[in-house]
Amino acid sequence: MFLVRLRQAGPEFDPGKPLTEQSGWEEHAAYMDSLVEEGHIILGGTLPNGATAHAFAAESEEEVRAIWARDPWHGSHLILESVEPWTIRLAKRELHLRP
Repeated sequence: MFLVRLRQAGPEFDPGKPLTEQSGWEEHAAYMDSLVEEGHIILGGTLPNGATAHAFAAESEEEVRAIWARDPWHGSHLILESVEPWTIRLAKRELHLRP
């Protein structure tokens, strides 16, 4: 399990607009939905400072980076800040992690 942190600061990100009004939103949202459906993203969301964090199921940091590189917003709207190992030991409900 990895904690992925992204920053909304790419050259095409407009801080004056909400996420849903950013250019390429539909493509990015569809890609993110596919990551959830495939079991890559376990949970994720926006932090108060505008960054986002995701609990990501993957075999390696390299796998995480390769998957994020396919996001339509990669480099244009979101900058990958870090990919850190994270072991989730407590959860209110069972998480369905991919093997």
